[in-house]
Amino acid sequence: MNPLFSDNFETPYNSIPFNKVKPEHLQPAFEKYFEESRKIISEIIENTDLPDFNNTIVALERSGYKINLLAGIMFNLNLAETNPELQSVTKEMSPLLADFSNEILLNKALFTKIKQVYETTEKSLLDTEDKRLLEKTFDDFARNGANLSDEDKAEYRKISMELAAFSVQFDENVLAETNNFLLHITNEEDLQGLPDDIKTMAAEEAKSQKKEGWVFNLQFPSYMPFMKYANNRKLREKLYMAYATRGIHNNKNNNTEIIKQIVNLRIKKSNLLGYNDYASFVLKNRMAESKEKVDEFLKQLLDASLPKAKQEVKEMQEFSKISGAEFDLQIWDWSFYAEKLKKEKFDIDDEMTRPYFELEKVQNGVMNLATELYGIRFTENKNIPVYQKDVKVFEVFDKDDSYLALLYMDYFPRASKKGGAWMTEYLQQHINTEGENIRPHVSLVFNFSKPTHDKPSLLTFSEVTTLLHEFGHGLHGIFSNCKYQELAGTNVFRDFVELPSQFLENWAEQKEWLEKVASHYETGEKIPDGLVDKIIESRNFNAGYFSMRQLSFGLLDMKWHTLNGVYDDDIIKFETEAMKPTQLLPKVEGTAMSPSFSHIFSGGYAAGYYSYKWSELLDADAFCYFKEKGIFSKELAESFRENILSKGGTEHPMTLYKKFRGKEPGIDALLERSGLK
Repeated sequence: MNPLFSDNFETPYNSIPFNKVKPEHLQPAFEKYFEESRKIISEIIENTDLPDFNNTIVALERSGYKINLLAGIMFNLNLAETNPELQSVTKEMSPLLADFSNEILLNKALFTKIKQVYETTEKSLLDTEDKRLLEKTFDDFARNGANLSDEDKAEYRKISMELAAFSVQFDENVLAETNNFLLHITNEEDLQGLPDDIKTMAAEEAKSQKKEGWVFNLQFPSYMPFMKYANNRKLREKLYMAYATRGIHNNKNNNTEIIKQIVNLRIKKSNLLGYNDYASFVLKNRMAESKEKVDEFLKQLLDASLPKAKQEVKEMQEFSKISGAEFDLQIWDWSFYAEKLKKEKFDIDDEMTRPYFELEKVQNGVMNLATELYGIRFTENKNIPVYQKDVKVFEVFDKDDSYLALLYMDYFPRASKKGGAWMTEYLQQHINTEGENIRPHVSLVFNFSKPTHDKPSLLTFSEVTTLLHEFGHGLHGIFSNCKYQELAGTNVFRDFVELPSQFLENWAEQKEWLEKVASHYETGEKIPDGLVDKIIESRNFNAGYFSMRQLSFGLLDMKWHTLNGVYDDDIIKFETEAMKPTQLLPKVEGTAMSPSFSHIFSGGYAAGYYSYKWSELLDADAFCYFKEKGIFSKELAESFRENILSKGGTEHPMTLYKKFRGKEPGIDALLERSGLK
């Protein structure tokens, strides 16, 4: 019996029975629910009653719930715990999902009914959320080809299926490239400069692969410490070159042609829909609204960041010479000398703070912060099935003890898992047909350093910030209180979705919170005041450089997606030109970001990477308000929950933000916080 055929999984909170679900269950389940959804669509079209909001718009929205559930299982597992069978199913089903979506969006009879409801409904009689769903449904159809000719609809469907397939292949290639490289060290002298903890981790990695010595790889907990601490410059260069050439080797994992295909297909799609380029199509439904506004925003930040970044590079070059460097600073030298300069200026480095950030204690500290602000609580439940043995699951309860959500926490890297960190959902919050508030199942995925035989997982300060960031996304899903999945949780404009996550990062630099969270993993001793002061004092170290780095990704993204003609030139040449305004160190020949830039070629941030900086503007302004009222203000937290976290995409983001803040945000708070003013 296929467990995915059942509406009731007979698990706590009807959670996904990961212990029973196999890759071979997915395709038959999709086929079953495709047919069920088609039946509902037919009923909508054939209904002889006058089309109205409930029998057309709401019925349509609910028709895809089971398909959304299946897609969540498949795509989430393919990123977090994949295998060849799952990759094969995902590759096969992705184009079919895209085609099924188009089958609905391009259905002329269905759109005729939607248009009739849109044009005849007295919108003043609808509540805010109903009105938003009506507008979004009509807009989604119009923006996705409903008004095209039959010939163009056929072309649109073909393009969508191809894009879906290329997107999956892109991610698969990046994962393969990441896993294909190992830096195997057998001479202990090559480990000079590395902290003992990092050497132990590398030795255990070697042992797990039945190798002598030490093994480093391209997963971040292994890659980054090596780049920061290894004295052996040639090995730093070797590791960097492996990382920065993923997807451009002359092998089956090469992504350069896939990039051209994706970019050109997006241009075709945009042109079919009446737009000059893909960015114009995407930004019509964003806070930024147009590519001109994005360009203006990025330029404003570039102008503010460049002088400080140049000063930082000059200082680093001088410091490297004083430290004995007989070469010009290259990109594989930056982290190494930056860590030494930070130590000299502020007497702090990651290895000084790491013993105070034991993963479990930080996790509890982040959860306690949510409790202090919002009154919610978390209880681990070991009876809920998980997709991998290290994953933890927590029940989340509101301040009145009512059940709010399930929260999956997946902390450690593995070969079956994509790099980076992200939040996702297996079940989105919504109100079902019986009026029951179905609560979400939220998942936070990380790639933190694993525990070793003698130490627990100890986080860098940057990883503490990452945990807060993803937890902020998690709260956006957990607190969702909307009627419709389509508008719930993180289903908001892309340049608004990072506000809750980046907002929560601010507590990482607050003394009152750090003192509650950080204690030595062996002695239990609280983090010394002096060390907390150093964390806060050093927070803007290289702020200009890091701002330029983020801006370089934003500029590259916009350059790819403002193309308005077929691109068939050299990827590296294109990228070098796009990132030229932010180039601070010599360009390394043969390297490229684009072939592993999953955010924009497979992760939904196409023409949207600028949103990280855009959301920084919002979160800096929002936290400035908290600093005025008190960083643990329950009154402000309740307002943030009510006006931002619980509302999903039920209103325009700026409307929601102004309800919380009382005004639109300004850039001053961001520039001041970053030391760029």
